[in-house]
Amino acid sequence: MYKGLRSQLLLLLTFCLFTSLLPASGSVLCSAVAYEKYETGGSNSTNGRTGRNGLDGDNQTLFADGSPVNLDLSGQDGEDGEDGARGNRPYCGNQPNNPNYDIHARNGGAGGDGGRGGDGGNGGLLTVYYTNLADLRKIFVRGTPGDGGRGGRGGNGTVGCRCRRRSWEIETCQGTPGNADYKCTKKRYRCYDGKDGRDGSDGRDGEKGRLGILSIVNSKEPLAPETPTVTINLAELAGKKLNLSKNKWNIRQGAGSLLAPGSVIADEYREFAQRLEETLQIVWQEKQPNGNFSNQTLKVSLNNNKQVEISFPEDLWLAGSTSTQANLTTFTVNHAIPKKDVTRLAVAEFADAGENLNLKIVDLAAKSDALQTQFQVKFRARDNYGGFSDYKTVYAGDIPSQFVTRDYNRFTLALGKLKIPSEALSPGVNVDIEVVATRSLGERSAKQTISWQGTIRKKRTN
Repeated sequence: MYKGLRSQLLLLLTFCLFTSLLPASGSVLCSAVAYEKYETGGSNSTNGRTGRNGLDGDNQTLFADGSPVNLDLSGQDGEDGEDGARGNRPYCGNQPNNPNYDIHARNGGAGGDGGRGGDGGNGGLLTVYYTNLADLRKIFVRGTPGDGGRGGRGGNGTVGCRCRRRSWEIETCQGTPGNADYKCTKKRYRCYDGKDGRDGSDGRDGEKGRLGILSIVNSKEPLAPETPTVTINLAELAGKKLNLSKNKWNIRQGAGSLLAPGSVIADEYREFAQRLEETLQIVWQEKQPNGNFSNQTLKVSLNNNKQVEISFPEDLWLAGSTSTQANLTTFTVNHAIPKKDVTRLAVAEFADAGENLNLKIVDLAAKSDALQTQFQVKFRARDNYGGFSDYKTVYAGDIPSQFVTRDYNRFTLALGKLKIPSEALSPGVNVDIEVVATRSLGERSAKQTISWQGTIRKKRTN
């Protein structure tokens, strides 16, 4: 590749040497490389690399028996960020000789930004089992945090190319010399200096790590592993019980006073309080089998109050009841509705006129026995003396529950019973209706807007 490029450069230099013997108009071809009609410039430089974060200190577990212990759980320092590179200098060749256009010298290249310093490592975690609290005074701990690395310096931008000649005039003549139609005009053109490249920004220093943390347990036996959170597929719920466990800790102050003098560790420490255990049983009462929801999962967690918290999937609405007896929590699932099925209402019929005007809406997903539904409406009637789009709002607000009836999955909205002027309910009136349905299940709710436009027609009688 380089051999081919070198051959092309030699060819270009030979051509430029030849054209330098020609009149001035021929020299523009070679010298225009660094002077363009529009701004170009040296390429921007590379940014400095971000420094690596320092490693955290070791975590240690020990049983205090009164023997002297010296531990270094310090975090390591973060690495400094690299400096940004200097901007690349633009090529500034000979300025074109009086071209018939304005020219712009090339801009300087921007310097690279300095890399961010790496964060310092945290001090390690120390867990101490004991039977005599005074034995902790024999344990010396150094859990200092690592310092953050320094940010790299930004690279300097480079100077743009400068014009050797600021302006010139070009004379243009038309017609035949000596004749009356022969006219000459002069126009002035300019050369603009290239802009200097921007200096790169200095990188931000890394954050200092945190001090090591002490946890103490008044026991000779190590704590059993805990399972505070379980995630399970809904299709696997049948007949299963989920065992949850959690070690509860109290937060105290004064860790330094428990350890050997001169120890470096966070003042706040953890003291084991008790072990919490609870079993969750899920009873499926939804009409659809739980196997239909194999792509959905439940996340259950045990909190410090020994209560089971259930996180439902975002795209599945679940509703049920919870009961607790002894160490068993039972969650009964009464309804499970995919979120996409919540807002599948559609207009089924617009019928009659006057006080008997009704708008019927059907639930295409057939979930209305489980969902609570409330309606709002904006009723606009067309002004017969105006244009096609001249509608006037004659009612906007809630539809009271006494004017909404439900027959399985079909709602009838008695619009004629609302406080709407009688002339806006007459046959032949053009109306634009916007219904907002709010559907809810438990703590979740969603809105759907349903629009209908047409003409009020008297219901036919046989």
